[in-house]
Amino acid sequence: MSAEKNNEEEPEFRRIARRALEIESEAIANLIPRLDDSFDRAVKLIKNSPGRVVVTGMGKSGSVGRKISATLASTGTPAFFMHPAEGVHGDLGMVREDDVVLAISYSGQTDEVRSLLTPLERIGPPMIAMTGDLNSILARSAAVTLDISVKKEAGPLDLVPTASTTATIAMGDALAMALLEEQDFVEEDFALFHPGGNLGKQLLLKVEDLMHTGEDIPLVDKDVSMKEAIFEMTDKRLGITGIVDDEKLIGCLTDGDLRRILEERKDKFFSGPLAEVMSEDPITIGRDMRAVRALQIMEKYQITVLFIANDDQRPIGVVHMHDILRAGIN
Repeated sequence: MSAEKNNEEEPEFRRIARRALEIESEAIANLIPRLDDSFDRAVKLIKNSPGRVVVTGMGKSGSVGRKISATLASTGTPAFFMHPAEGVHGDLGMVREDDVVLAISYSGQTDEVRSLLTPLERIGPPMIAMTGDLNSILARSAAVTLDISVKKEAGPLDLVPTASTTATIAMGDALAMALLEEQDFVEEDFALFHPGGNLGKQLLLKVEDLMHTGEDIPLVDKDVSMKEAIFEMTDKRLGITGIVDDEKLIGCLTDGDLRRILEERKDKFFSGPLAEVMSEDPITIGRDMRAVRALQIMEKYQITVLFIANDDQRPIGVVHMHDILRAGIN
């Protein structure tokens, strides 16, 4: 079946959807040449400001503005959204001279946004405009203007804000990412702002937050009998017991070791010193290691338990793979 025939049989709604995506893709691509001196000035203006970014916009521009302010705030640039109608009824009291206002209006003539211009001029914060009309009153009032104009909207009537809102979001994301890089924002910073998310857990949660300590650590002296070692392993329910000499970890005995010993020694299972059957030099980690890294080590060496030890190999804790998985790390 030819591609032409496939296209002929394509449902009308699918062709409309494809056209919408093509128009919106083009709108984003057309922003790239506009990353010029104006964009640089906008980044520097926000970066050098001791205050916050106050994002404002009406209607669909307001919805986009809320998203942009949230992206800025979550990536290290303090920001909040101010509804323009609420602004002229008291919320302008939140704005300070050392803030930066990011005003969004595709037409640049939105009444509610225009009503903010005079009081904002008196308060004194510099303004960055995102607009599709570089000759609008909003553009003329701003210290920096970012061009978000599009050739057409994605809808058949060229009326519903679609490509224009997509372009605005994309420009806001570009601004946020440029600021993120300028401010040396790292994974740990992101995790600090997202402690409830999965990424936050992976970046913040350390082994010391999950490890078993004190009497819960399965440990026996190297001189105890095999029976005592098995009792310790059974009592602590971690499938392992550490073996110490002068309080230093020298080996371990696992469920797997027991199966191997039973197969090799059979009738002499309970005889002989632990040193002859234990796994020597078990892998140990530090308490500051991130839990996700500990999980990676377990997967690499196909083990389920890691001992946490000080520099002198004295065990201070133990963590099981299930402890990490239960914490939401995977």
